[in-house]
Amino acid sequence: MKQLGAWATRVGMGFVRTCVVAGVGLAVPAVWAGAVAWGIAWGAQNPWSWLMPVVLVCVGTLALSRPVCQAVRALVARWTGTAVPGGYMKAAPVTRMATGFWWNGFGYERTRRDALMDQRWRLWAKDPATWRDLRFTAVLPFTAGVVAAVPPAGAAVAVVGLSSSGAGARVAGALGLVAAVAASPYAWRVLERVAVRLLRPSRSMALAERVDELTARRADTTIAQAAEIRRIERDLHDGAQARLVALGMSLATAQKLMDKDPDQARALMRDAQAGATASLAELRDLIRGISPPVLNERGLAEAVRALALDVPLDVAVSAEEDLRLDPPVEAAVYFGVAELLTNAVKHARASRARVVLGRDHDGLVVDVEDDGRGGADLRPGGGLAGLRRRLAAFDGTLEITSPPGGPTRARMTVPCESL
Repeated sequence: MKQLGAWATRVGMGFVRTCVVAGVGLAVPAVWAGAVAWGIAWGAQNPWSWLMPVVLVCVGTLALSRPVCQAVRALVARWTGTAVPGGYMKAAPVTRMATGFWWNGFGYERTRRDALMDQRWRLWAKDPATWRDLRFTAVLPFTAGVVAAVPPAGAAVAVVGLSSSGAGARVAGALGLVAAVAASPYAWRVLERVAVRLLRPSRSMALAERVDELTARRADTTIAQAAEIRRIERDLHDGAQARLVALGMSLATAQKLMDKDPDQARALMRDAQAGATASLAELRDLIRGISPPVLNERGLAEAVRALALDVPLDVAVSAEEDLRLDPPVEAAVYFGVAELLTNAVKHARASRARVVLGRDHDGLVVDVEDDGRGGADLRPGGGLAGLRRRLAAFDGTLEITSPPGGPTRARMTVPCESL
């Protein structure tokens, strides 16, 4: 019974999906048929009747090409999990110049509305993806559209044939029912192959998109490095430099008082020694914030364990011992774990956390989970967004699952061939 129920579910779900695919795939031919029928009906009174169907076919195809392709991508992603990138050209920001005109990346316009409209039409005309969508729209009805139309057509024949009294009609109806039931679980799957084959961006388009992505990542990395340099300068100026200046002044004063007031001189030298010790500790903390020595000496796993000991949480660390990566990647992952544990203490008010460092077929995987109150999100300008940008410089990803009430689960993945 369970197998029969599963089979019936597959047939019913497949039939619904084939109907959807047939509707999407045959939408443009339906416009063509309507335009031709309208031209034939109108042609009795007008000798130019052939022109209007041509115009309607062209306009309808152009207007429906992109919505049809976007619908196909959405269906394939939802039903099969296969993502088919769009690869469309991205619009440049429209900015107002000192002259009062608006620049849209192609030319100048008097108003922002005109600039946006001009930009939209130019992008549509110059984007290679537009012509790829038109090609797909023309091919889709004769591939996935025709195949997906088999189950609905078989069901229609079954309804008409089985409701008739003739023996031939009933036989045809039974054959139509068999065809509809047999083809329903499989007919819609043709859509995935056609979409992957014809809707993917070309190699040049994919490379151009990759260049834009890497350019954005480089800009984010440059900004992050500049902010880190400013932080180090501020810490040195406000901390160690001030202490060293005070140390020099104390030593100079002690030198002058050495003969007149030896006790006061010795007191100043003791203060100078304490200041030197404090400056050394502060410099060590600063260096540890830039590149923890334990990370360089003993690797990522031991560095995370040492970090867990300094966090006011009950942190359990599970890690494979031979995880050795390039130093920049190790530093990014280490500070990522530090950011997540700091958030667990500061924002989530957690009492315990768990860190798991492992590997899969792609590279390094780090899972951090805490029992806090949840509600963490990747808002722009926040620490988690900065962590995602830092990982993106190495093609890494950050996924956060944090429902209200907790727990919060974060997964960092970094592809790495050295593993």
